Amino acid sequence: MAHILIVDDEQMIRSLLSDILKTGHHTCALAADASQARKCMKTVSFDLILCDINMPGETGLEFIRYTASKFPDTPAVMVTAIDDPMIAEVALKIGVYDFIVKPFAPNGVLISVANALRRRQLEIDNRVYREGLEKIVEERTAALRDSMQKITKALKGSIQAIARTVETRDPHTAGHQQRVANLASAIAEEMLLSDDRIYGIRMAGLIHDLGKVAIPTGILNKPGRISNIEFELIKTHSRIGYNILKDIDFPWPIAQVVLQHHERMDGSGYPLGLTGEKIILEARILAVADVVEAMASHRPYRPALGIDKALEEITQNRNNLYDAGIVDICLRLFREKGFSFK
Repeated sequence: MAHILIVDDEQMIRSLLSDILKTGHHTCALAADASQARKCMKTVSFDLILCDINMPGETGLEFIRYTASKFPDTPAVMVTAIDDPMIAEVALKIGVYDFIVKPFAPNGVLISVANALRRRQLEIDNRVYREGLEKIVEERTAALRDSMQKITKALKGSIQAIARTVETRDPHTAGHQQRVANLASAIAEEMLLSDDRIYGIRMAGLIHDLGKVAIPTGILNKPGRISNIEFELIKTHSRIGYNILKDIDFPWPIAQVVLQHHERMDGSGYPLGLTGEKIILEARILAVADVVEAMASHRPYRPALGIDKALEEITQNRNNLYDAGIVDICLRLFREKGFSFK
């Protein structure tokens, strides 16, 4: 049961949302505009905010900017009558978790609320986990300063623990990460990178989709075409993963690899639109391994396309989307050296 603030200038919508949420055993407070909502939040703690986008006076987006800065542990779901990806992008950047599109169905509202509450709990759990992990790493680093082998073993264990966190929620994603890590490290070996750098690439591959723990499983496992808003939500996973990892003092640029693994050479990737060598080498390697494995394997929204189709994709987009040298090495691994996904 959660305590939820509903902010909407239409009394009928407020009442309808309240009635729906009560069936899910939630309690609600109602506000007709952002001003009333601010007053409510000064005296009452809420688990979630449902907020209309278009309201007289202060808009819903402006209000959520305020709550994101003043009440960072209170997630928000926007209620809107417009399926506009531009608005969705702005809302996601300021921290909105999900959208409820009018007219809405009761089950859809309850599912969206449940997903938002679950995601927030995951973020809190991950933050606690990260803080605990940082403490452990600091203590072990101090105690084992003269033994790099033991430190590396501890870091490997930590990354495997994070990978298991993903696996418990989405075993499909976990298998994908393992296979991508295998291919990425094989490419790195062919490039004659140092053992330490190869090891770091493997570790990054094992958790490159960590941020998907914050994406509703209903979207990740949805068969068929996803909406623009759902795709914008999925695209946030690289930045979410980066935010979880960025403050951990790994000896490899794991957080940056996670952030950049969907960047493309021509700048058409996300989330930063980086180009060429502005994308770190490890991320360029992982990008090729990621797309080859994804196309070769089954996905909820399509059957496996096969390795030939995957290799055709990187060949056609060699130097356009993907690093040409890395593509050539990947092709050689499959066509000449017998590499295959286990």
